[in-house]
Amino acid sequence: MAKPVVAIVGRPNVGKSTIFNRIIGDRLAIVEDKPGVTRDRIYGSGEWGGKPFNIIDTGGIEIDGVDEILRSIRMQAELAIEEADVIVFMCDAKSGVVQADEEVAQILYRSGKPVIVAVNKVDNLNRMDDIYEFYSFGFGDPIAISGSHGTGIGDLLDAVIENLPEPKDDEYDEDVIKVALIGRPNVGKSSLVNAILGEERVIVSSIAGTTRDAVDTPFEKDGQKYVIIDTAGMRKRGKVYETTEKYSVMRSLKAIERADVVLVVINGEEGIIEQDKHIAGYAHEAGKATLFVINKWDAVEKDDRTMQEFEQSIRDHFLFMSYAPIVFLSAKTKQRLHKLIPVIQHVAEQHSKRISTHLLNDVVSDAVAYNPPPTDKGRRLRINYVTQVSVKPPTLVIFVNDPELMHFSYERYLENRIRASFDFEGTPIRLFTRRKSDEG
Repeated sequence: MAKPVVAIVGRPNVGKSTIFNRIIGDRLAIVEDKPGVTRDRIYGSGEWGGKPFNIIDTGGIEIDGVDEILRSIRMQAELAIEEADVIVFMCDAKSGVVQADEEVAQILYRSGKPVIVAVNKVDNLNRMDDIYEFYSFGFGDPIAISGSHGTGIGDLLDAVIENLPEPKDDEYDEDVIKVALIGRPNVGKSSLVNAILGEERVIVSSIAGTTRDAVDTPFEKDGQKYVIIDTAGMRKRGKVYETTEKYSVMRSLKAIERADVVLVVINGEEGIIEQDKHIAGYAHEAGKATLFVINKWDAVEKDDRTMQEFEQSIRDHFLFMSYAPIVFLSAKTKQRLHKLIPVIQHVAEQHSKRISTHLLNDVVSDAVAYNPPPTDKGRRLRINYVTQVSVKPPTLVIFVNDPELMHFSYERYLENRIRASFDFEGTPIRLFTRRKSDEG
């Protein structure tokens, strides 16, 4: 189920990123604490009143050219209109309405999307009168906020969720494996889709997906039904999308949310760049089954060590995704293509696998006996029991005497032992530590 999207739009220096960070809280900081996880701060998740949503900070989009500020503001506003369900139009109480604000307002007014005017830097009651001139935009009541003090954020979020559309339920049966292809432009996603479908020759139909501009293509292989969620053709929308690859990341995120299995497609000729890490990091954080597909392998000059060295490079760059299998292939020549579908099916099975509490506790008990938790100031972690509470991804709760005694490295050790016993290849595992008394 894809979450609705909120975009924060406005000219530079009105405090967009500060508000963005306040709304998402410390979610990204927690993620970045894990070794090897890189995140692009342009996109985050929030929740208010029990309603989850994704949020875009257009202030995080850097446009080259110091003299092109108005042009860059227009581009960012256009992006928000395209991607968002609700737009937060940020202004600055101290400077009042300026020409750049008028520019943004004109674009947003034509969009027909719900727009909420947030007037930032209302840091005290004396500034409340400064918000009245922002009524001139015609978007209804402006909301006074202060990024530095955190005031008014609740009122802003109340207005946001009031305007959010209801999330759409997925239209596919539970047993259909939904596969999203993500990756930078020109890694060969379209060719790979065509190669998969061309080889199977059992295309049912092409259906316009719930993700804007994506195409869902169902097919069947050996009795298993699949849907490919193709984001490959999404970036050709004029210069606004050619300016920065960050736009293509946003497009991929909607596909990731709807998918069971994510194929991170990498160009074998070019190797790995930082943007690949950002894109893969989103799939990991979303808890999706994931595999790396190294495309254009036919064009790579090889000796007997080339594949092994490339695989090691993937592992070094994606430390946080050591669980994800790697498939080398060529969409163009169909070399090794036959290996892909069995791996997709396998990781989908691991992603939805459920382990009995009895078996889980046997494995964890053995792990603790083999390597007991270290003491911390004379106190030792005691694990009472473990249970799996959900699938997609497999999510386990470990009940202990004191969650603060669970060190990150020991949690990683337990995860590795659980993986070794039950496979879970291709899927992240989520572990939560709870005090025994928190149960039920």
